[in-house]
Parts: sequence; C-alpha cells; structure tokens
Amino acid sequence: MASVCATIIGLGAVGRQVAVQLAAIGVRRMQLIDFDQVEPSNLSTQAYFTEELGTPKVVASRRAIGRIDPSIVVDSICDRYRPKTSIGNAVFCCVDNIASRATIWRTIEHRCDFWADGRMLGEVIRVLIAADATSRKHYATTLFSSAEAQVGQCTARSTVFAAAVAGGLLVHQFARWLRDLPIDADASLNLLAGELIQSFPTALLAAPQ
Repeated sequence: MASVCATIIGLGAVGRQVAVQLAAIGVRRMQLIDFDQVEPSNLSTQAYFTEELGTPKVVASRRAIGRIDPSIVVDSICDRYRPKTSIGNAVFCCVDNIASRATIWRTIEHRCDFWADGRMLGEVIRVLIAADATSRKHYATTLFSSAEAQVGQCTARSTVFAAAVAGGLLVHQFARWLRDLPIDADASLNLLAGELIQSFPTALLAAPQ
C-alpha cells in the first residue's frame, strides 16, 4: 500500500465515493483531478454537503479525506486532466462520457499499473479493470464511438446509493489487485434486476511488489 499513489480523475458521483473509500482503506497518497465546483444538484447524488456549495470538488474531497486521516498526502488539481499531467501508478477514471475516457486512456495506458473505470447509468453499473496485456486489450474494445453509446451521460439519473456501490466495486477490485488476488476485468451489476454479470474471464493481475 505504501508504494501506491492513486489518481482519481473526475470527482462526481463515483469519483467522490472512490476518494473517500480509498482513504478509509488506508491509501497513503492520492491525486485528485477535477475542474468543477460543487453545485446544488450534487448534494443528493454525489454526497457533497451544503457548506461545500461553490467549493472546487477537489478541495471538498481533499477535506473529506483529511477528516478520515489527516496524514494522507493529497495532491489536488482543479483543472481538466491534461496529457502531460503526472499520475500515480493506480488510476481511477470516473469521468462521465466515453469520448473523455478514450482520450485519457490513450495518454495513460502505458503509464499506470492499474486502471479502473466505473460507468453508471441510473442503477446499472459497469466496472472495467485493465492491469495486464489481456485486460488492456479488452478494455480498448469498450471505448466505442459516441454514435454507439447509449444516450445520456454515464451518471445520468444517478443516485447516491448506486454511486456508493460503484465506488465500492472499484475499490474492491483495487484491494484484490493489491493482494495478488484474481480480478474481474469486466463486470456489470444491475441493481434493479438484481443481476451481476461477468462478461470477461477473471484474470490474475498482480500488484507491483
């Protein structure tokens, strides 16, 4: 855990949950990247607080992390992700559209050891992990064109409980990777239907020693 720096790109519904949960499991270094500020609509869906309205999300999330453990080192970047931005060895992509994911992936895929992508539409969650050659190749196939995408942003009709579940699934896969346990490279969970689907074979993706 001490050798890991986790980068979270996007601090909306899912990214906020990932940041808080990573702090709770003891990640010592984090990097937060988001250009947005907390708005009234974020209170019920993204677990921000009224006193944080108008505050940059990276600042609000850094404070939340500090409340859990003030010794965690947090680098907050109030800006869009840019290709020349330094990143940690574990990256959580929590942006809300496919085009942004594809752009970020192209600049990061060879610079991180563990990549986690959380997608959510209403109460349907998809978690994708790329951490070896096979899973990276599979992940690239999920970056379909905008014309093929389902209408609506990935966090459309989001609820805070679905975001918490999505964040938990991402952090769970990260924890398995840290412990050298098999990881699900592609899994979907439909909360309404009560269905969990693993659409890609589980692979053993080892964390760096």
